[in-house]
Amino acid sequence: MARRTTVLLLFLLVITITILFSVCSCFSVLETNGFGGKIVGGWKEIKDVKNNKEVQQLGRFSVEEYNQRKGGDVGGSIVFSEVIEAKRQVVSGLKYLLKVAVEENEIADTFDAVVVVKPWIRSKELVAFAPSTK
Repeated sequence: MARRTTVLLLFLLVITITILFSVCSCFSVLETNGFGGKIVGGWKEIKDVKNNKEVQQLGRFSVEEYNQRKGGDVGGSIVFSEVIEAKRQVVSGLKYLLKVAVEENEIADTFDAVVVVKPWIRSKELVAFAPSTK
């Protein structure tokens, strides 16, 4: 009877250690993905923004959408120049954070735009567009 209890306790101890090791391993994978990568869903900087046609098109789209929501030429519209910085985040689709250079009343300015793209349903949505704080 004592031997059976000892074997059972030893078995439970091994199971507990195995579960704890698995849980700890999962958390370390979430932090670095096991290969030195970043957390899933984190922002990733887009390199060579000026030559990235997709990013430049999204910047142009954000300015056009902003002007349309504002009422076209009422009060003066802004004119797209280029996207100067961009980041991408994987969500339910792709979320882009763009720093867009524009001209407003012949004065250069920058705006921050957030655009969500869902390619499988051919959807683009301007979520936010405001003067850049930096």
